[in-house]
Amino acid sequence: MAGPKVTLVMLVGAALLASCLGVPQYPPPPHPYAPAPSYKEPARPYNYAYSVNDDYKGLRFGADEASDGNTVKGSYNVDLPDGRKQQVDYTADHYAGYNAEVTYTGEAKYPHHPPPASYHPAPAPYHPPAPYHG
Repeated sequence: MAGPKVTLVMLVGAALLASCLGVPQYPPPPHPYAPAPSYKEPARPYNYAYSVNDDYKGLRFGADEASDGNTVKGSYNVDLPDGRKQQVDYTADHYAGYNAEVTYTGEAKYPHHPPPASYHPAPAPYHPPAPYHG
């Protein structure tokens, strides 16, 4: 039985012989549990804004956001069903995370709804059946 030195010499010799004969050499396959390479895109500046003002349906909301590639700053607002307006101003980055300041303007108003009608009307008065005269 050949020892470890002989096996190593045989492997090196076989690789040398294969390279001399022009046999293509391929790298070994990747380990099956190796993490996939990560390709991180460089940060890109951007900005956007939108708003909706639909008087027919009573919808009013909007947002705007801008980034220099590192820090994101933005805000959004919405008219709430209770009559108030909610405004959120925020910043986000990889160090401080997401930080928001939420403010409300206006006063919450709730419409007065009368209590529902009785679901069970009062029963009709009882009248015993007429006697049978047969």
